[in-house]
Amino acid sequence: MTTTNISPSSIVVEVLRGDNYDDWSACMKSYMLAQDLWDFIEPTGLQEGDQEVDSKPIDHQESDSKALRKKNAAALHAIQISCAPDILSKIRSITSAKDAWDTLAHLQQQHSPSHKEQSDEAKPAEVEKSQGPKQSVESEPAEDDKSHGSGAVNGPFLTLYKHAHNGDWDDIKTYLSQHPNATKAKIKPSGRTVLHVAAYAGNLKVVEELVKLMSVEELEIQDNKGYTALFIAALVGIREMAECLVRKNKNLVTIVNAQKQIPLVGACIGNHKDMALYLYSVTPFEFLRQDNGQHGSLFLQSAIGAQMLGIPMQSIATTDDNVRINMPYQSLSESKNITLQGIPMQSIATTDDNVRINMPHQSPSESKIIILQVLSKLRGFAINLLAFFGIKQIYDLKKIQIYSDKILRCMCKHISTLDYEEYHKADIEEALHNAVENGKVEFIIEVIKVCPHVMRNVDDNKRNLFMSSIENLQEKVFSLFYGLEAEKARFVPMADNSGNTMRHLAAKLSPPSQLARISGAALQMQRKLQWYKEVESIMNPTLKDYPNESTQTARELFTSDHKNLLVKGEQWMKEAATSCTVVGALIITIMFTVAFTVPGGNDQQTGYPVLKDKKSFTVFIVADAISLFSSSTSVLMFLGILTSRYAEEDFLKSLPTKLIIGLSMLFFSIAGMMVTFCAALIIMLDGRLQLIIPIVLLASIPVTLFMLLQFPLLVEIFVSTYGRGIFNRKMKPWY
Repeated sequence: MTTTNISPSSIVVEVLRGDNYDDWSACMKSYMLAQDLWDFIEPTGLQEGDQEVDSKPIDHQESDSKALRKKNAAALHAIQISCAPDILSKIRSITSAKDAWDTLAHLQQQHSPSHKEQSDEAKPAEVEKSQGPKQSVESEPAEDDKSHGSGAVNGPFLTLYKHAHNGDWDDIKTYLSQHPNATKAKIKPSGRTVLHVAAYAGNLKVVEELVKLMSVEELEIQDNKGYTALFIAALVGIREMAECLVRKNKNLVTIVNAQKQIPLVGACIGNHKDMALYLYSVTPFEFLRQDNGQHGSLFLQSAIGAQMLGIPMQSIATTDDNVRINMPYQSLSESKNITLQGIPMQSIATTDDNVRINMPHQSPSESKIIILQVLSKLRGFAINLLAFFGIKQIYDLKKIQIYSDKILRCMCKHISTLDYEEYHKADIEEALHNAVENGKVEFIIEVIKVCPHVMRNVDDNKRNLFMSSIENLQEKVFSLFYGLEAEKARFVPMADNSGNTMRHLAAKLSPPSQLARISGAALQMQRKLQWYKEVESIMNPTLKDYPNESTQTARELFTSDHKNLLVKGEQWMKEAATSCTVVGALIITIMFTVAFTVPGGNDQQTGYPVLKDKKSFTVFIVADAISLFSSSTSVLMFLGILTSRYAEEDFLKSLPTKLIIGLSMLFFSIAGMMVTFCAALIIMLDGRLQLIIPIVLLASIPVTLFMLLQFPLLVEIFVSTYGRGIFNRKMKPWY
């Protein structure tokens, strides 16, 4: 007769077997707490880590009472019906719920891997020989709690891993003295050892002590992702940890993970420059060569992505079967001694503001040490000062640009040597189109110079690089069209798979990621109109009404695709005009009133202001007039925006011009209002500078805030409308 694992009651999900005690006990405990029966298992009603439960201590001297016997029977019955038949037979004769619970816990300990390990260690050598070699701890890893998706650990090595995560070396040492083989035990589902856990947690002391205890082979154990402890240290970025591991096992720097990445790549991925500098110095240079697989290529890509560009030129590795050029436009240095960020590896390595200097074969005197310490502090101060003024950032960007030029030339030089099959394996065409989408003009020019035919290649939609630049609003790439001479004519009449010409692509709505670079829906509409007009100017007039496969002309396509953007642009303009109109109207009201309520009052006989001969009064009345007139002009411009017809062509010049004038006049009106206020105070306070100066400074705050908040938008609208344009029609021939 077969038995089922499903519980016949709702107390637990499955009956107790030999391998599910943890899940079973958790369910049983929750049930007994809910039924007020847990006091028979734990008399205080509490266990470490449990929440407090409202239960009174039980006086076991009253155990013969009927109520207690009834509760004990209920708890015991719950345990009995939740056990498999073979487990129930072992507690059948027990009449106390607590004794039954303790017996089951004891049976679980006897069947646990840690108990088996202790039993095996207690066996005499003769018995071990007769039973064959003992299975290692690694072959019986600790189980994980698969009922939770959070990766919770559950098993005999749980305590060890908790100590490793918390950095409790004394507790780890005590545990390992009892279980020496636990250093190589893997935990599910990650497959990490105690060394992996300590490295991930960044516990340097624990890692150093574990390395002393572990063998060279044990340091090479990899988790389920193929990570060694050194790879994890590279991701974490603790250089001392990596140095400790490499000193004992130098082969760790060449062990790859599941993605074929070495620890040096991991340091670049983690953006740890000091770690990458160290690992580069200890990684065999031959290992990064192109005839040794893709290790050098992967290292190059990760170093470029992390902007660690001062890597020796010899580390540029392109494999025979795959040349990687799909990467940002950045570069390496040609010098062997220039390493990450241009720091000579043999001489100086910087960490924060301290400088470590390796003196050749001699120790410096005390005076030299003091001088070096002072120079280190001064250097740190100078770096911080340059960073504060933005000079260091400019220097770093310039250095990146120089390195970028060099690596690009090296890549292009290698591309020029490829044969037909290698060229197609390198995916140069895909790299070129990716560069077009991201606006990498220098990359495009250099690649086309060594591979001229790629300029005429098309993507999957039969679009050349100029058509792609139109679709992605990359004006710098499109401006390369003006640098062509005889090649211009062949690109103009081309159409893609859907029959769209260059003019159709300019009429299509651009991707949101490209439009997001432009502030406001109105300016986005303006930019699209500029693109459409620019492409229209280079098209043959005979193609003006050329329809695509959907029988739409370019103009029809522009209207249908930009219908929603037109509505959003109108809404954006009206909201801005409405807000500014309210402000302008308030300023008009105030300034008009101030003109007839001058400080000091008027002469009762002549009606002239009493203080009309003072210079401050002249400033007062002039500033008031400027503020009144400019605010009136501003309101009129914003009213013109509100009453506009909002046609497509209006977004090109008319509406932006009104917005520029309105915002400019509003700024002058606010500034004039503040000057009027300050002049009135100067007249009234009559030279009391201790009050005048703070008030004038406070009055400048509104003007400054307006400048900070609205002036950038005003400049952007002005440049977009009346600037030199986004296209370079005077580009010199480059092809």
